[in-house]
Amino acid sequence: MSFLKAEWNNLAMINYEVNPQILEKFVPKGTEIDFFNGKCYVSFIGFLFENVRVLGMKIPFHSDFEEVNLRFYVRRFENGVWKRGAVFISEIVPKHAISFVANTFYNEHYQTLPMKHNLKANENSREFTYQWKVNNYWNTIHVETNKNPIAIEVDSEAEFITEHYFGYTKINENETFEYQVTHPRWQQLEVINNKSEIDFETVYGPEFAFIKELKPTSVFLAIGSKITIEDKRKI
Repeated sequence: MSFLKAEWNNLAMINYEVNPQILEKFVPKGTEIDFFNGKCYVSFIGFLFENVRVLGMKIPFHSDFEEVNLRFYVRRFENGVWKRGAVFISEIVPKHAISFVANTFYNEHYQTLPMKHNLKANENSREFTYQWKVNNYWNTIHVETNKNPIAIEVDSEAEFITEHYFGYTKINENETFEYQVTHPRWQQLEVINNKSEIDFETVYGPEFAFIKELKPTSVFLAIGSKITIEDKRKI
C-alpha cells in the first residue's frame, strides 16, 4: 500500500536558472545536481493538494489544501540507471498536522502559514492564484493561461521540470531519505501573463533574496493528476 495517495492539481511552475554552488549544501548524500542543457534550475510551485489519503485513510479537515514549495533537481545512479528526483528547500501549507507528519516522518522542511487560492475561468483564459501570508504581507503566485491543454514536449524544459519521480531528503551529511512519486505524464496550459509577487528574502532567507531580481526561464501551468507517494527508505 502506498504511504499517501492524493491529487496534485493546477501546478503553477515558475522556474529560474541559478548558480549550482548556491545549492551544494542542500544536496543529499548519494545524489548530484541534475542539469538540463547545462543549466541548474530551482522551481517555485503553487498547487492544490487534494483528496489526500494516508495509508488509505482520509483525515478529516486535512484532505484538501494549498501548497507552495521551492525545489531543485538531483539524480542518483543506482543499478545501472539514473533516478531523477527533487529536493525541497521549503514547503508551505496551511495545516499544522500536515507539517508535523511531513517533518517528523520524512524529515522535510514544511512550515504552516495562512494560505488561500482562487481559480477563475474567463471567456478566453483561466487564472490561478495562490497566496500565503508572512509578516502581514500576502505573497502571491498569479498566472493567467490559455484555456486549451497542450502536450508537454519531449526533451523540453517543461518535461525536465515535471518528469522527476523521486524525492530526496538530506537527513544529515551521511544519510538520505528516498521516496518514489508516481503519476502519469502531465499536460500543460500555456501561461500568457505572470503577475506573481513574492518576497523571497522574507519567505526563504537572505541567501535566496537574489531570485527577486531574476527573470524566470519559463512559467507554465501543469494540469496535474492523481499521484502516489511511496514509503521512504534510507540510503
